[in-house]
Amino acid sequence: MSISQPLADRIRPKLLSEFIGQEHLIGKKGSITKSLDSGAMHSMIFWGPPGVGKTTLAGLLANQLERPFYMLSAINSGVKDVREAIEKAKNLQLFGKGGPLLFIDEIHRFSKSQQDSLLGAVEKGIVTLIGATTENPSFEVISPLLSRCQVYVMNPLSDEQLLAIMDHAIINDIILKKSKITIIETEALLRIAGGDARKLLNALEIIVNSQINDKENTGDKSIVIDNHITLDIIQKNIALYDKSGEQHYDIISAFIKSIRGSDPNAAVYYLARMLNGGEDIEFVARRMVILAAEDIGLANPNALLLANSCFQAIHVIGMPEARIILSETAIYLATSQKSNSAYMAIDEALEFAKQTGDLPVPLHLRNAPTKLMKDLGYGANYKYAHSFEKNFINLEFMPEKISGKKFYEPGENLKEKELRIRLLELWKKKYDY
Repeated sequence: MSISQPLADRIRPKLLSEFIGQEHLIGKKGSITKSLDSGAMHSMIFWGPPGVGKTTLAGLLANQLERPFYMLSAINSGVKDVREAIEKAKNLQLFGKGGPLLFIDEIHRFSKSQQDSLLGAVEKGIVTLIGATTENPSFEVISPLLSRCQVYVMNPLSDEQLLAIMDHAIINDIILKKSKITIIETEALLRIAGGDARKLLNALEIIVNSQINDKENTGDKSIVIDNHITLDIIQKNIALYDKSGEQHYDIISAFIKSIRGSDPNAAVYYLARMLNGGEDIEFVARRMVILAAEDIGLANPNALLLANSCFQAIHVIGMPEARIILSETAIYLATSQKSNSAYMAIDEALEFAKQTGDLPVPLHLRNAPTKLMKDLGYGANYKYAHSFEKNFINLEFMPEKISGKKFYEPGENLKEKELRIRLLELWKKKYDY
């Protein structure tokens, strides 16, 4: 064991009996326990939040069954890596060894083609698949693969379970047990953890190492942990990207503001931060679709088309190649002219419509599917714009009470300056453009 390993890896349990939490799965009457007792292990998907033991449990099952264990991460693995793992599994079968367990972390990040590449091996029993996901597998895993796997829900760890994991680390870890650790308060640690054992252990390690460094030349090995010390040290030292915590929102905010501010370099930097931290690529792409409409809008309508194409493409391609598509889109959006005119127009119209209520639609614009409606004047005197010069007819389209009310104000960019000229020419008697 290397002391350079993070604490969470150093104290990872070696036996199933040492695993803390998820009793509904591995307790005496747990679903997985029953499968182990029967000797028939099936492919499965662990669905749960980060830091609840998905990876650890997969490794322990391989140890318990005495099976080879292959692990891939969907963030940086492709179809080639899957096929190589399956080929290794086939070779093991030739030597009469049991089928290995293939663990795929964040399986929801695999594209359809990557998931398709698993089907044959799972169906034939060449590998027993264990997928881990933080997303609902009903939406993120293709149906043929999902039908071949049992989905097990893994719950956030309780405070009692987190404290038990921390106590185990303090007593057994090669580094922590050398220090005299006194824990006075745990509320701040538990709040930082949020049910995630890895976050708890990371925070504990940072606090201990910080105090050891401060006392390096004194010979004092006493470590005190209370709420004040915890918050002070963590705020000064932690620099991890947390896709479910504050930095998740800070970095996506910086990413969006960098694109809005036309800085492609900062946009790509924050994109890289998110990708390195394992952010959901569809979340990033969705935000760019929104930005394309909100911040670029009519200044460059192609931006929305490209952003939407990006969203579709990364769903098909998956990581790691999706990073290129995301980068191209982020740079294009950052370097586009900007306009929020459509965004401002609809927000003003929504508020105005709320204040003015249901004003009557002019009779000539109403649909007239029945004779009675026609007799009442519905649709009368409506002029078809395409029958007139420049495809335009100067009709009243607003309710009479708000005639002349303007919501759309063209932006000061090349495309919308052209729109302003066109609208001024068409509507110079009604709107002041």
